[in-house]
Amino acid sequence: MRGKVSAESGTAVKTAKRKERERAWRLMKRNWLLYLFLLPAALYILIFHYGPMYGIQIAFRDFKPAKGIWGSPWVGLKWIQTFMDTPRFWSILKNTIVISLYSLISFPFPILLALFINNVQNMRAKKFVQTITYMPHFISTVVLVGMISMFLSPRNGIINLLLELLGGSRDTYFMGSALAFPHIYVWSGIWKGMGWSSIIYVAALTGVDQELHDAAQVDGANKLQRILHIDIPSILPTVIIMLILRLGSVMEVGYEKVYLMQNSLNITTSEVISTYVYKMGLQNQRFSYSAAIGLFNNIINFIILIIANKTADKVSGSSLW
Repeated sequence: MRGKVSAESGTAVKTAKRKERERAWRLMKRNWLLYLFLLPAALYILIFHYGPMYGIQIAFRDFKPAKGIWGSPWVGLKWIQTFMDTPRFWSILKNTIVISLYSLISFPFPILLALFINNVQNMRAKKFVQTITYMPHFISTVVLVGMISMFLSPRNGIINLLLELLGGSRDTYFMGSALAFPHIYVWSGIWKGMGWSSIIYVAALTGVDQELHDAAQVDGANKLQRILHIDIPSILPTVIIMLILRLGSVMEVGYEKVYLMQNSLNITTSEVISTYVYKMGLQNQRFSYSAAIGLFNNIINFIILIIANKTADKVSGSSLW
């Protein structure tokens, strides 16, 4: 009897799956024009993102440009082991982790800015605040680092001038301080990216039902209470998805800004995996070695992404997949 019930339930599941596939196919046929619009984006991803992935095998070969990828000898995990055996491995890994985790403090700032913008009643003031906070995003990294160097200059930098007015020393060379490097990197990044990152949260807040706010006001809730009990819970799924994506790239410290801010005085805290890969790959032309280090870094990111997604799914029910 039990076997008969199991067979019937299995048949029912197969039938339901077949009907679901048929329904999906009918929808695709009905909306074929929408899929046609998606085709260029899909081709772009396949050609420029998935296509070049065949070259990842140079991380496991002793790559010689003259021999090509397939002609170069296979060496397995030799280059990853070489990286882990180098005396600077733990220092580079530590710097990458410290800066990456420190950068996570920037995550709440766009949310707070979006909540502030959403509660500004004057439309002119709201547009002005949005414009001012978005503008730093469009400053190039080279220009940003030049601005930081000028502001922190020991001769005529505004920060040192302010310190002198307050009775401090004027000749502090912040850009040459290994201790100050992570703080300068992270907080300048917050200033540059906070406004742009808030756009998605501002968009999510516009979808909050205004009737909820009206009902809360009738019940006597003040603005802070409405933010805490209406706005934040409404955008929480968006916040969780963005946090998962951020954690998935936690080890990706962009080499451009770090490399431009780097010098011989702060190298002990500013040398991260991405800058090391750049130096080994392009400056020293150790292509296989740099590819293996980059792959090592990406594997760590992938593991963190899986853990973050699973944790978010169990805790909140919101996840990427």
